[in-house]
Amino acid sequence: MDKNTLNDIKNDTLNSVSFSSPKTHKKEVRRVLRNCDVIDALSITEYIARDGYFALYQVLKSYKPQGVIEIISSSGLRGRGGGGFPTGLKWNFAYQNESENKYIICNADEGDPGAFMDRSILEKDPHSVIEGMIIAGYAVGANMGYVYIRAEYPVAAKNLQIAIDSAKDNKILGKNIFESNFDFDVEIRLGAGAFVCGEETALIASIEGKRGMPNIKPPYPAKNGLFKSPTIINNVETLANVPQIILNGADWFREVGTDDSPGTKVFALAGKIKNGGLIEVPMGITLGEIIDDIGGGVFNNRRFKAALTGGPSGGCLTYKHVNEKIDFDNLTLLGSMMGSGGMIVLDDTDCMVDIAWFYLDFTVDESCGKCTPCREGTKRMYGILDKITKGDGTLYDLEKLERLAYTVKNTSLCGLGKTAPNPVLSTIKNFRDEYISHIENLRCESGVCYNLCYYFVNSDCTGCTKCARNCPVSCISGDVRELHVIDQESCIKCGACLRVCPAGAIEVR
Repeated sequence: MDKNTLNDIKNDTLNSVSFSSPKTHKKEVRRVLRNCDVIDALSITEYIARDGYFALYQVLKSYKPQGVIEIISSSGLRGRGGGGFPTGLKWNFAYQNESENKYIICNADEGDPGAFMDRSILEKDPHSVIEGMIIAGYAVGANMGYVYIRAEYPVAAKNLQIAIDSAKDNKILGKNIFESNFDFDVEIRLGAGAFVCGEETALIASIEGKRGMPNIKPPYPAKNGLFKSPTIINNVETLANVPQIILNGADWFREVGTDDSPGTKVFALAGKIKNGGLIEVPMGITLGEIIDDIGGGVFNNRRFKAALTGGPSGGCLTYKHVNEKIDFDNLTLLGSMMGSGGMIVLDDTDCMVDIAWFYLDFTVDESCGKCTPCREGTKRMYGILDKITKGDGTLYDLEKLERLAYTVKNTSLCGLGKTAPNPVLSTIKNFRDEYISHIENLRCESGVCYNLCYYFVNSDCTGCTKCARNCPVSCISGDVRELHVIDQESCIKCGACLRVCPAGAIEVR
């Protein structure tokens, strides 16, 4: 296939297919998601019609590998999967390391609760990721690529495999791509759902058929990675940015975003938000613009309490941060992190102690157990949080929890352990009063922690008896048209009365 063939396919497709862009908010800038819900994900011709594989052709015919790396470096593209390491710098490390074999790995092991950015891209625009992988392979001198995707994403894996097969059929993958003497192939590897395999060295071990456990760095994968060879690992969103940067240039990429965090970021808005779903916004947009302008505000017009970014590895932002810019470095300064882009919005009915408990419960289960600080430290932290949520905690426990969190953060082997304490430290910093209330007042102000909340009937009660008739343990008494009373000793706090009361007379406090 040559450029004339690409142009013929593009023109023929444009003459037969009408593309219409989905409705987006005026503050969104769609680059990575430009083809999602616009093209048929299974059609390589529709991808080509939207300038697909033109960047790859341009790279193979007009650039030397070092020139490609210079463009990516000049663009300021940073990894969209976690810490935001400069992509061009990473590619250059692998380029400089001589080796008979080099590899490109697309990390599609998206394990954060509430995150679905990578899944959507692979389901709706898989060719953009394939094209980004081939360009990365050419830049660093790799001839083989692997997409490590969790088995819980069957549609994404299926669509990706169809795209790979289609690219091979059209001589865009395989031997002598675009008659350039460059060979590159891509295969899929399914992960078994281990959160720790999102970490580079654990992911590599899993592909090699070993147990997914991290290794000490250095050496870094760019020098000693898959099968002891130089390896580049980028996530889905990072690779999907590459073709557009090549086609439009580094300056175009920097037109949006900030100086240190240029470009856009895809977020998955979830939780107590009116307009949830995927959004793509310029780096540097404020938290308030995301929640109020794009998200439409908090569901049921409740009071915004916090936004969790970075999943189990991140932290919480509060109403005090609504004017803060969302980019890699500022989120880190605020005690959170970008992560892959999950953003869960909480309102005043959420308990922040319970949220920290939930995330720590997740990381305890997902710890691979290789290093003691993570294996034992997270479990001890979870135990302290469990005491506090049950009303058995002390102020000394809170002090011990903070001390232990910093120890785990500073001494764990990999990113899972180093970031697992973030939700705990972040909630203590921003909502210390809630921890104190759980400990000293034995109260969960949000009515979430089971042992610390009580159900009461207030004066709005009309005496309809509906609560009493639906109580499974018959702990509610009262005559018709009279104020009812809940026996606190017999109440099992199931919430049945709260759900059925037509007058809203049941309070949790």
